[in-house]
Amino acid sequence: MALQEKLDSFKRQQEKCQSMLSNIAAKSSSRSNATARSAPAAASPLPIARPSAPIKFSNDTERLQHINSIRKAPVGAQMKRVIDILFQTRQAYTPEQINEACYVDVNGNQDVFEGLRKNPKVNFDGKRFSYKAKHNVKNKNELLVLIRKFIEGIAVIDLKDAYPNVMENLQALKAAGQIWLLWNFDSQEDIAFPNDPRVPIKVDDDFKELFRSIELPRDMLDIEKDLQKNGMKPATNTAKRRAAAQVQGISSKPKRKLKNKEFSKKAKLTNAHLPELFQNLKNS
Repeated sequence: MALQEKLDSFKRQQEKCQSMLSNIAAKSSSRSNATARSAPAAASPLPIARPSAPIKFSNDTERLQHINSIRKAPVGAQMKRVIDILFQTRQAYTPEQINEACYVDVNGNQDVFEGLRKNPKVNFDGKRFSYKAKHNVKNKNELLVLIRKFIEGIAVIDLKDAYPNVMENLQALKAAGQIWLLWNFDSQEDIAFPNDPRVPIKVDDDFKELFRSIELPRDMLDIEKDLQKNGMKPATNTAKRRAAAQVQGISSKPKRKLKNKEFSKKAKLTNAHLPELFQNLKNS
């Protein structure tokens, strides 16, 4: 019998019982009144029972309606409800336990069962369903070991679902100097790089000066071309980014820099303790 039919049957049975109880209470009240009128002086050996209030059955209608709405929802919505439970608790559930936790009848809906079994975010061992993260790490130490395996860096978005407080652990590793978190301009995501303390790198001052004295092209396209000429792969793709910006109607022209204006004589001086800022004003 379908859930809706059970709900309708329950309502009809409840109404029928309520009507029967009301009739019984009314008949009992009329009989008591008739007895009292026929023998007003006779003392009753037993106290006359007052009509009891109508008995109220437990009203489970709202819960049944809620369950019915969940099970009539699209398969994707039911799957998301199950995956959210698995993600939040990080525990393995049998189909019966899933039904108790979120009212999704996995055994009764073959499409939901197969969808969960084949979902890349769900692990099914034949009896229980559990959440399947992209990387199987459970704590900060395992997270650090994983990041050290990716010398070229690993996307933070691929680590977000590893375990509940993974983002806090990433910030703690960064604060401890064990990893670097750098922003990738093309993917618009943070990349985690290992910072192995066993490999200290010291750069000579002469090399730093030489590096800073090299004048780079103003256009990123020219920089990327120079890198490719020297056999290096650019970390950015300016041509692709600009093409996407034109499609979206965003201007790719760099903003004009405003010229620094000298202080006007009418300007109110608020930093009198820094006289070097107003040297041009005094000389004019």
